[in-house]
Amino acid sequence: MTEDANDRYRAPALDKGLDILELLARTADGLSQAEIAKALDRSPNEIYRMLDRLVRRDYVRRTPEDRYEITLKLFELGHARPPLHRMVSQAMPVLRHFALRAEQAVHMVVQDRNILVVIAQVDGPGYWNVSIRVGSRIGLVNTGSGHVFLAFATPQERLLMLEEQDMGSPEKMPKGLEARLETVREQGFEMMPSAQVSGVSNLTVPIFGPLGTVIAVLTCPYTQRLDKRDAPDMQTVLKLLQQAGADVTRRSPEA
Repeated sequence: MTEDANDRYRAPALDKGLDILELLARTADGLSQAEIAKALDRSPNEIYRMLDRLVRRDYVRRTPEDRYEITLKLFELGHARPPLHRMVSQAMPVLRHFALRAEQAVHMVVQDRNILVVIAQVDGPGYWNVSIRVGSRIGLVNTGSGHVFLAFATPQERLLMLEEQDMGSPEKMPKGLEARLETVREQGFEMMPSAQVSGVSNLTVPIFGPLGTVIAVLTCPYTQRLDKRDAPDMQTVLKLLQQAGADVTRRSPEA
């Protein structure tokens, strides 16, 4: 579509609302009306009416400190999409069964516009876990989940995914990543020390769609139990995770 066509179909009010939502989504502690106006190069009066509507529709909330922060409504709407909702519904019994047998936490990750998002998570049966919140965005090149998505992507898909991370050129590729991805693809899983938490190993397996593409992954942030000697070891947990991945693949509405 040409630039003239883009201008012809512009919706300034909608653009303004989306700009506010995208700004607040990148902000941890919320922003004041004046800060939002300054960040978007607009007047406070211009922002006020849009903020009022977003608050009334529950996309944004106003804090007691007179700041604005995004709510979970967009996240809830995203999960209301039938295919994603069905996949999570079908996967949850499998994830709960894995967590009970493995005595470890597990989460499911999907790729949305080259961003990895946690869409489901189950804690292990004990009173402590290493887990990631549902809705979290996670890294592509430094996580087990990212490695599996990259390993099973086509060269063109991989390039696009890396470009989103500002790593599209080979010079910016982390050293040894391409060889690592080849290994992941050959063995069908990733097993790597966490780059974020000491003492944690990320175990990740793919969930395949009907065309053989990876539509999601399961990751277990494995931690060795020192208080329970009969807890499953890492190799046992990996086998349980592989079985869970195969079960979710069979149950998936996308398959």
